[in-house]
Amino acid sequence: MDQASVKSSSQEITKAITRLLDAGSIAAVVTLIAGNESVGAKLLIEESGSVSGSSGDSQLDELIKPRALQFLRTREDTRMISAREFAPDFSRDTEILLLFERIHPLPRLVVCGAGHVGAALAKLGDFVGYHTTLIDDRIEFVKPERFPESHVELVFADDWRQTVREVIGNGKGVCVAVVTRGHNQDEECMDAIMASSPDYIGLIGSKRRTNIVLENLRRHGVSDERLKSIRAPIGLDLGAVSPEEVALAIIAEIVAERRGGKGGSLSSWRRR
Repeated sequence: MDQASVKSSSQEITKAITRLLDAGSIAAVVTLIAGNESVGAKLLIEESGSVSGSSGDSQLDELIKPRALQFLRTREDTRMISAREFAPDFSRDTEILLLFERIHPLPRLVVCGAGHVGAALAKLGDFVGYHTTLIDDRIEFVKPERFPESHVELVFADDWRQTVREVIGNGKGVCVAVVTRGHNQDEECMDAIMASSPDYIGLIGSKRRTNIVLENLRRHGVSDERLKSIRAPIGLDLGAVSPEEVALAIIAEIVAERRGGKGGSLSSWRRR
């Protein structure tokens, strides 16, 4: 593949990336960084399996595709991989190095409920890099003066179901934390959330309170498999007490879910 072809392929991939991000989808960009004359060539492999661009060799393209889909399932952001790992016969004579990069929308956090925990969670989500939206049906709780140093998007909900649906959209790249003040608000939010497919859904409350909400969702036709994906009660077990500590437990679980972490202690192996 000559440099003109590499440039044309890159332009094609740039347009495809823009389309994917607008749709809230994810993909892997694979760049040939060493090994033959096509250094700089790129492929874009979408989660659906669709491919744009080329490495300059159709056989290598076919070998890269399943490895790229496997990379997307790992939730890693970047990884350098030798073609010898997945195509030893193809790269027997010359080591071909490929850079795999995940392409995804800016992660979003939607917080339903702007009480003490919700406000703390919104601020922390903004701090760690999530595009954060905070929703409440009490106008005084979503006033800008409550968040003078953050970039939290504040939304007043005169109708929880409609507002939550509009904010979440199709749910791709979205984490939703339901931390409202009562059963009715919880159920209205959860009902709206079930219409989309967020990456993470969490519901605050005791086991008894969350079980009531989940049981009502089951009665309204939500499958057991879908209900099992809901983190209820929300957050990791940190022994949190204050609103800020509870917010930390929630954001820790969200990060673990996004990155594929287990949420345990990194030093636990020392005490076995």
